[in-house]
Amino acid sequence: MAANNVDISTTTSTSTTIPLLTPYKMGNFNLSHRIVMAPLSRGRSYGSVPQPHAAVYYSQRATEGGLLISEATGVSDTAQGYPETPGVWTKEQIEAWKPIVEAVHQKGAIFIAQIWHVGRVSSYQYQPNGQAPFSSSDNEMTPGLDDKDWSPPRRLRTDEIPIVINDFKLAARNAIEAGFDGVEIHGGYGYLIDQFLKDQVNDRTDNYGGSLQNRCRFALEIVEAVVNEIGADKTGIRLSPFSNYMESGDSNPNALALYMANELNKYNLLYLHMIEPRMNKVGEKDEILRRLLPIRKTFKNTLIAAGGYDRSVGNQAIAENYADLVAFGRVFLANPDLPRRFELDAPLNDFDRSSYYLPDPVVGYTDYPFLEEP
Repeated sequence: MAANNVDISTTTSTSTTIPLLTPYKMGNFNLSHRIVMAPLSRGRSYGSVPQPHAAVYYSQRATEGGLLISEATGVSDTAQGYPETPGVWTKEQIEAWKPIVEAVHQKGAIFIAQIWHVGRVSSYQYQPNGQAPFSSSDNEMTPGLDDKDWSPPRRLRTDEIPIVINDFKLAARNAIEAGFDGVEIHGGYGYLIDQFLKDQVNDRTDNYGGSLQNRCRFALEIVEAVVNEIGADKTGIRLSPFSNYMESGDSNPNALALYMANELNKYNLLYLHMIEPRMNKVGEKDEILRRLLPIRKTFKNTLIAAGGYDRSVGNQAIAENYADLVAFGRVFLANPDLPRRFELDAPLNDFDRSSYYLPDPVVGYTDYPFLEEP
């Protein structure tokens, strides 16, 4: 992988603190800066059990008063769709998470567990007894999408929905038992909750399909269950209304985003984490920031923005009040000392895509270099 060892004695900080490095109070948490480690699946939890090398990985990226969000963590044995992703539905998994969380807390950081269910983004091989994955409908994804063979899903029956909601509730309870400071419900990127939210996938005719209100019902019932279990002050949610990832798009994403933001206010959540499509072209940043503004005005608590932000656009988002915090993914993966590099405006390590999901406990995981101290 390409990496840069930079001698910080030759790099000077600007005299004015950049917006991303200003403190912020998120609910009961006092953050020392606004740079959030985004949830990043890494494929190194063998047998769905978190491993000791995760303690090194996360603690490397932890700072005093910093906020980290864990990789997506399954709520049940039906929730998995990728190799070696962690879970939090068994006692063994809970116990395995404890030293990882403790390593992050020793650095003075706040650690949130992202909990998910992949729904139809799965295959027989990942499901108990080789059964079909389930979704809001039996609509299949295109064979070969994302270079994988997805198994045809079955439509989740109405009477089964409370069982899945309960899985999220129990996973939230387990995450708190493991020591996490809260949970983030993964409601985006084409996974199960998103499959209910988006009309490209959801063709149900019961109370969980059809109208915008019905399509949002599943997500909001999960939010309510989790809030009732662990408290609103420990509950966040991640949404991607503008994305069509895994062929989960919506015909009116703006309406979906605003409806959810408004409804989520009723639960007084800790935060709303909005994923935007990545910025790839000149001029896109202004369009994306403008799209955040109605959500910013609607949602009353902390708003986290994500979607290919860099130092410059992240600072702009904070300075112009488009968001309270900015989550960084690939760049945080490759730069464990990202807040320090942003402070100094130091060069960044390049990320190595080929090592994102290697099962290796070190390569592409804990071997990205830090800035050299003078």
